[in-house]
Amino acid sequence: MPGISRKAAVVLAASASLALLTTACTGSSGGGAADDPDAKTTLTFWHGWSAPAEVKAVQDNVDRFEKAHPNITVKVVGNINDDKLNQALRAGGSNGPDVVSSFTTSNIGKFCSSGAFLDLKPFVEKSGLDLAALIPAPMLEYTQFEGTRCALPLLGDAYGLYYNKDAFEAAGIEAPPKTWSEFAKVAKKLTRAKGDGYEQLGFMPNYHGYETVVDHYMSQWDHAYFDADGRSNVAKDPAFAEMFTFQKKLVDDLGGFARLEKYRTTFGDEWGAEHPFHTGQVAMQLDGEWRLGMARDAGVGFEIGTAPLPVADDEVDEYGKGFLSGTVVGIAPQSRKQNAAWELVKYMTTDTDAVVAFANAIRNVPSTYPALKSPGLKTDPAFRTFLDIARHPESNTPPASVNGSTYQLTLQDFGYRYEAGRVKDLKAGLEKTAAQIDRDIEQAK
Repeated sequence: MPGISRKAAVVLAASASLALLTTACTGSSGGGAADDPDAKTTLTFWHGWSAPAEVKAVQDNVDRFEKAHPNITVKVVGNINDDKLNQALRAGGSNGPDVVSSFTTSNIGKFCSSGAFLDLKPFVEKSGLDLAALIPAPMLEYTQFEGTRCALPLLGDAYGLYYNKDAFEAAGIEAPPKTWSEFAKVAKKLTRAKGDGYEQLGFMPNYHGYETVVDHYMSQWDHAYFDADGRSNVAKDPAFAEMFTFQKKLVDDLGGFARLEKYRTTFGDEWGAEHPFHTGQVAMQLDGEWRLGMARDAGVGFEIGTAPLPVADDEVDEYGKGFLSGTVVGIAPQSRKQNAAWELVKYMTTDTDAVVAFANAIRNVPSTYPALKSPGLKTDPAFRTFLDIARHPESNTPPASVNGSTYQLTLQDFGYRYEAGRVKDLKAGLEKTAAQIDRDIEQAK
């Protein structure tokens, strides 16, 4: 679904706007919520979806909730970004939201540590929910911070590999690569030069190549962003140097940074029909589950293949994993209808029929095990790849931080400089980056 990823594309910029959340006022705890959830009331729900089909899907989901809870009416407000959310949560008041959602999973550390989102633990316990048995571990992880569960996942995104089956057949490639060394060979084999550009590029490796960002690459290596003391681990964990070295070599082998960047300027919009994978300009693409529907809607002239992303050569036993993210939903601490708000949050995030219907409508990955296994889920072999990635025990997402995605931005900025050749010493560059990450986190605390 483009809605979640569209916001994911600006996660790093959005996180800066939430810096003031660290001073947000906290409301009453879940244990102190005094409203009667069976009383007649009206809730306000803010979400970020904006496309007409997505907005309709949200409203349909709310309509089902109102039918199951006839005493509760929900006023739905869409197209709410994190800037607007921040302002409303700081301001409080009767005109603010009761239930809130965000596409920015990397900001969960701010949401939880600042009290911007209410602690849901008392509500979860009162409802007798076994979240570990209900929700995949990575999704549970990116909706809590340092023991505070301030959100639940509402559908998710799983990232994998798209490939042009016709191009594979023409090149004599029988199956998608499982390791990064295999991937590099396949990418070169699929690349056909044309002048100072390309007739077809096997893969766009550059960090500005839409979803080819540092954390998506890193998901395919065993890695740890932080050590046991909470210090940046990017200079000490060899997985980071391995990833940066691999990506830089792939950039060089496929024509070099400047040539690839020039070709990238010919790409169509990431969310339009002229996406380079749709047009055949690239034969492989790192992307989320929503790309399948978008490519089919664009009427591509080739058969689409999907597979998990490759893994490090010495970690082939973990093949099948991938990067996960998604929408997070919580309760505004200023709400005076917290028990009723919990009924809406619980319904949207744990009711199997509701999760399945919403996933079918916006073509996202369900965020509960029962929904992932539901016979009502509309799938085909190509889409099931992403369901399998979501269920894989080694699938992962970057850990939450008190300053949101700032550490990811710092590492990504380093990646831009390194791939372009502006940083020559990888080890020294990672050490400098780690020091900056530690300073930023210390300052945020």
